[in-house]
Amino acid sequence: MNMLEVKNLSVEIHGKPILDGLNLTVKAGEVAAIMGPNGSGKSTLSYVIAGKPDYEVTGGDVLLDGESILEMSPDERAAKGLFLAFQYPVEIPGVATMTFLKATLNAQRRARGLKEMTTPDFMRAERSAADRLKIDQEMLRRPLNVGFSGGEKKRMEILQMALLQPRLAILDETDSGLDIDALRIVSEGVNALRDKDRAFLVITHYQRLLDHIKPDVVHVMAKGRIVKTGGPELALELERNGYRDYAADAA
Repeated sequence: MNMLEVKNLSVEIHGKPILDGLNLTVKAGEVAAIMGPNGSGKSTLSYVIAGKPDYEVTGGDVLLDGESILEMSPDERAAKGLFLAFQYPVEIPGVATMTFLKATLNAQRRARGLKEMTTPDFMRAERSAADRLKIDQEMLRRPLNVGFSGGEKKRMEILQMALLQPRLAILDETDSGLDIDALRIVSEGVNALRDKDRAFLVITHYQRLLDHIKPDVVHVMAKGRIVKTGGPELALELERNGYRDYAADAA
């Protein structure tokens, strides 16, 4: 079953074209990696799927479980099961991380017609997930991401993902700025969530992340569209040879 379908998507920002008739399909249970040079439109694709404003869709559609999401607000998309882990997670001074996590989880539960999670149930779920990701409880009492290292911010996003249990998780260069220990911990958190009813779209420059999160399929992106698709071996080829040939193909 196709979970995500991006059909002939064209996008511009402030009048500048970024995506150019991009087509992409991600199946349920699949981990799909997107690799490509800087400026190829990888992050733009993730932002448009998530509903970030300022990006103008000039053509095409994005379907989640067969339903177009382009007219939905970001919170509606989240309630449908979409999750985006940012390359640079934002800091929110004055909002305790624990308070943020509980409010986010219960907002989604309300949107889906479910009962809110009680504080004891939330605490049990949070502690279990935090222990797996080696997140100290003291961190959760601090304002969200304020004063956190790059690795701590990324682990916190994976904790959010573990609690929210999304249908489709997009990781936008989650490996950026991580040392090898943080990369391993984050990857283990992602791998623990792999499931036949969940899909991942992993956006990265580097093979090293894909050593830990084994993709089922690798897409190469250049100049706003997918120019080649293959198996995990394609990522190894890119590591050896770079993107020059694909950038030329897209021209």
